Amino acid sequence: MASNRIASVAGRQIFDSRGTPTVEAEVILESGVAACASVPSGASTGRHEAVELRDSDSAYYGGKGVSRAVENIHETIEPVLLGLPADCQGTIDRLLIETDGTPNKSRLGANATLAVSLACAKAAAAAAGQIFYRYIGGAAASILPVPMMNILNGGAHADNNVDIQEFMIMPVGADSFHGAMRMATAVYGALKNLLRSQGLSTGVGDEGGFAPDLQDDEQALQLLTAAIEAAGFRPGEDICIALDAAASEWAEDEGGYRLPKRGTRLTREDLIAYFESLSRKYPLISVEDPLAEDDFHGFCRFTEVLGDRLQIVGDDLFVTNPSRLRQGIAIGSANAVLVKPNQIGTLSETIETVRLAHANGYRAILSHRSGETEDTSIADIAVALGTGQIKTGAPARTDRVCKYNRLLKIEQHLGRDAVYGRPLILPGRRL
Repeated sequence: MASNRIASVAGRQIFDSRGTPTVEAEVILESGVAACASVPSGASTGRHEAVELRDSDSAYYGGKGVSRAVENIHETIEPVLLGLPADCQGTIDRLLIETDGTPNKSRLGANATLAVSLACAKAAAAAAGQIFYRYIGGAAASILPVPMMNILNGGAHADNNVDIQEFMIMPVGADSFHGAMRMATAVYGALKNLLRSQGLSTGVGDEGGFAPDLQDDEQALQLLTAAIEAAGFRPGEDICIALDAAASEWAEDEGGYRLPKRGTRLTREDLIAYFESLSRKYPLISVEDPLAEDDFHGFCRFTEVLGDRLQIVGDDLFVTNPSRLRQGIAIGSANAVLVKPNQIGTLSETIETVRLAHANGYRAILSHRSGETEDTSIADIAVALGTGQIKTGAPARTDRVCKYNRLLKIEQHLGRDAVYGRPLILPGRRL
């Protein structure tokens, strides 16, 4: 019988969708089975994320090279993992965490640990003759996620005058994932036509969404609502809107907020009132990071006011970290967590975060980063863990579309067992 023990672990520097270096790991088993995994990078990052190790040499890729992380894979990680069965994911990830020895993966780099963690899991799946989502989630894995498509970009994701970072559509009225893609791509096309008709730019941001200069952020919501209608769908019934404010980017040291592109200053209560007003005027269903990353009590207040009608998502607040999520759960901060594997650095910790959320009535959304690769792991993980939602950009640019194409393939593989969307209930709406 061919051995599934790890024979070699290699790392290499590749490039993400912004042309910035990132890490890819390749694991080869004694049987000859091999698998690769690569790691994305965020532009808008939370202060409490696991460390993405960079070289900091300004003469080498502007300080963004990852040769140190790659070196750590060869010199430190490989000797620890050689000879281990690849299907012992918990042991592999525990050794990665222990070998790093820091609370935030700052020694080895979360970009190194996650690449290796995922590559080991993929190799184990291949050795077992299993599709990746089945290997992680077992026979019960059958839920295709509702896409959160970022079709209009602002904030740190675009060089325009829009402060809210992401304006997304969610085809909640679809009855299948391929049906959801049909609806979402139709709205994306309708928005492009609408922008053109108004003499607005159709250039795209980091995540494939359009990035026009607008009168104000509310105009973006007006445009999305109009595009939904122009595509022949009902706003709030067929397709809803989700926002990522990325308000940590707005927070000031002395408290309060300043919208960096508009210069407007707001208090916490101002922001809560602002999003409440938007939720009454537009078909909003989800708001991510409406307040600063350490404002647990502010998120609690936000949830008290709007949690009965909105999904309130903690990204920078939780950074896919089980301990921070537990802190939020204890006081009722938010009601959903964004899950980015590179924020925590191993597959096991990613799974732990999702399971913790579900066990406490919180929703979980698997998410890409603005600097992406062609790795499609998050698509499989979303199905494996039954998150029911995925955030992976506009239906444009291969680094985004490859995740959607992977989900279409999984849906076809599941056949009649495929279920679209986890039954998440919001007043008057069903995800």
